[in-house]
Parts: sequence; C-alpha cells; structure tokens
Amino acid sequence: MTASLNVAGPGAAMRPPEGVPSDGRFPVGTATLERVAAQILAEAAATGATAAETEVSQAVGQSVTVRKGEVETVTYNRDKGISVTVYIGQRRGHASTADFADESIRATVQKAAAIARFTAEDPFAGLADPDRLARDIPDLDLYHPWDLDVDQAIEQGRAAEAAALAVDRRIVNTEGATVARGESEFVYANSNGFAGGYRTSRHHIDCAVVGEDGGAMQRDFWYTAARAPEDLQPAVDVGRIAGERTARRLNARRLATTECPVVFEASEAGDLIGCFVSAVSGGSLYRKSSFLLDSLGQQVFAPLVHIREEPHLVRGRGSAPFDNEGVATTARDVVSGGVLNGYFLGSYSARKLGMATTGNAGGSHNLIVEPGQDDLAALLARMGRGLLITEQLGQGVNPVTGDFSRGAAGFWVEDGVIAYPVEEITIAGNLKRMFRDIVAIGRDVDTRGSRHVGSILIDRMTIAGE
Repeated sequence: MTASLNVAGPGAAMRPPEGVPSDGRFPVGTATLERVAAQILAEAAATGATAAETEVSQAVGQSVTVRKGEVETVTYNRDKGISVTVYIGQRRGHASTADFADESIRATVQKAAAIARFTAEDPFAGLADPDRLARDIPDLDLYHPWDLDVDQAIEQGRAAEAAALAVDRRIVNTEGATVARGESEFVYANSNGFAGGYRTSRHHIDCAVVGEDGGAMQRDFWYTAARAPEDLQPAVDVGRIAGERTARRLNARRLATTECPVVFEASEAGDLIGCFVSAVSGGSLYRKSSFLLDSLGQQVFAPLVHIREEPHLVRGRGSAPFDNEGVATTARDVVSGGVLNGYFLGSYSARKLGMATTGNAGGSHNLIVEPGQDDLAALLARMGRGLLITEQLGQGVNPVTGDFSRGAAGFWVEDGVIAYPVEEITIAGNLKRMFRDIVAIGRDVDTRGSRHVGSILIDRMTIAGE
C-alpha cells in the first residue's frame, strides 16, 4: 500500500484553495494543516510503513470568569497538535507532537514507526475500509466565531452574576460566572486517499451561586452552550435560572429509606442515555464488560422508547460528516420500540466483533430520544408521589452488571406537585430494569449537548436515606 496523500480521493472536496493563509483567528492557515498532513504520510511511507493516518489540529479560545463583580480569571488558549499512527503490516505505533517544524514532524513519524516495529501484531488493526470513507460531505453549519472581547465577556459575566444574586435575598455568595468562546479546526488524512477537515465552534455561559437559610447552605448552577453565539441564552437568563435553582433547594430535608417512582430532570436524564451508549459501544462489547452484552435485536428499553442518531443535525453539538477514521456518518434508528437495532462501532471494534463499522469511531453523534406529550409538570402529576432528581453525585455505575447507585438531590413530590427539597440521599437500581421501567419521557428536551432527551419517569427505584 502506498502511503501518499491522494487529494483527489474521498473528502478532497472539502479542501480550500492552496495558499490560504491564517486569517488571524488561528495559529496557522488551513493550507498549512493540509501540507503537514501530506508531509506526515510521505514521511511514513519513507519509513517503510504499509499504512498511516494523521490528524493535524489547532484551537483558539478565551474564557473570562467574574466573581462578586470582579474579574477572577482571563484565560486564552492558542494550540496546535499532531497525532500520527503508523502501521507496519498489522503492527501499530502512535506518537504525537505540538511542533510543526519539519524536523519534529520527521522525528514524530519515526517514533511511531519504531513503536510499530516493536509491537505485537494485531489481526484487527488497520485503517478503515476505503469503501466506507466519506465522499459527499455536507456543510453542517458548525463554525460560528464569536467576536467577543474581554470587556464584553466581563460585562456578560457581571450581568449573569447580578441576575442570580437578585433572585432572592438568601443568595449570599457566588462561585462566579464564566463566559467562554472556542474555535477549532482539524484535518484528518490517511494513506487510503482520504483527506478532510473543517472548523467548529462552541461557546458557553455558566453561573453558580450559593444560598443560605438558617445556617444551612445550598448551591446550584445553570449554563447555556451552543455552536453559534445567537443560539445562547442571554447571560441574565442564565444567572436568573441559577439563582432560582439555588433558592428552591434551601431548607432541604432528608428522606426515610423507601421505594418509589423517580423522575430524572432532563438535564440529568442525559446521564442515563450515556450509560446506555457506553454499554453498547465497541470497547465494552469486545472486552465483555457490558451489562448489555449480546443484546442486539432484544428489548432493552420500554416499548415507548425510540432513539435516533442524527449526525448531520445542523449546528448540532455532536454533528460530524465523518468519524475519526474518515468513515461517512449516517442517520439511523438505534432503538425502535425499545428494541436495540445497532451498536456504536469503529473499524477496530467492529472487526473484533465480526461486524461492520457504524461510523462511530470517536463515539456517538447526536442522539435524539423521541419525546412524549407531557412537560415536566405533567410528568410529576402523572407520578403523583415520588422523587424528582435534579442532581446526581459520584459515579456508582457498574458497567458489567448494570448496578446503579449514586448520591442525589432533588425534590419530594406529593399529589403531583413539589412538596419540599431533599438532600443527602442515594438512589439505587439496576440499569437493565430501569430502562425497561421507563413510564414516560417528557417534551422538555435539553438540547445543549449531544444527547437530546426530556425528563424521564421511571416506575420504581430504591431511595436510601435516614
């Protein structure tokens, strides 16, 4: 196999005209990333590599934190990086560097090749199948730089913090408000002729405050995150919500140990979907460390659950036209009627399992959990009596058995409405049963991350308290 960059191959349509310089936003221009990628593949071929792949990337960002109206930190990042993977037959070596100088590139490739020569053969190692590489690459509208200077960021941070403190006189302290913008760019190339890359952006505003009443203190926060600045919640709204969430937790009580229905607020429900993704991802499956081992085609959720992967969602947090190996991503129904239709696999894990890649090298893309008709208030009314979880603490998930036990805080619900806040409790169950015991999914969908899901009502869990 010839380890040379074929710019006419899959993904080449993404390349801008040669000679495009840095526009001042990034350390180098796009053409430099492409030149370095091509140079790496050529160097790999010169070392005797039978195949090679590389990712050349850069990122810039600014983060400003304000606390008690004063600037606490101003942080800038301006980074570059190169990762190189070299294959000699089915021996694999990897190395990385942040130095774009020719000598450093050459040395990094040579280190990767040296590692490969002294590594045991792995029959499943290698690049992705050329037939699966992305060819028609859509524009997913992922890059929206935010021209926000430090003074403007400070102003927004102060506005968020002031809005939080104004909610209730019992909001007595603050952990600060952060306003951050970030942009990144990468080029991935391999010796099967793929070369592609693009720019992305992600910005966020967050605020956390502390309330006190009767000597007891509580803390809560809120944040907004988006690809484009115009999709962010206003800073004052972020602060106000943080203040409201903190104030409502004051005078929290402990519960007696019991069993009852539980609602996971939308912002917490995403963690349950994360547990599912981990359990049906390639690494967990081929290591046989998953509670959903051999579950393909089986009922793993309640029949009302439908989960779709949408990698081409415009401006989506988890959107990508191709995965970390250059494999084209496609929309698919991962779960239909509670039945698992597919795993999350890259080429390596797929080969280990005797299957085909699903375009998930690097992880899942946007997961859309189909919402029901009820908002959060309606879900609580449907539950009647039980627990609303608004925060989970610690890890407490056994990936092999599915046993689930985490510290939590939230609200006790009586007659379908919130009665009082609760703290210092532990929620416990088994994810296999929890998934099948889902009674309803709310329409209050949290879209800030790559898992879009509303609040989830589960029929019964154990609550450990006093």
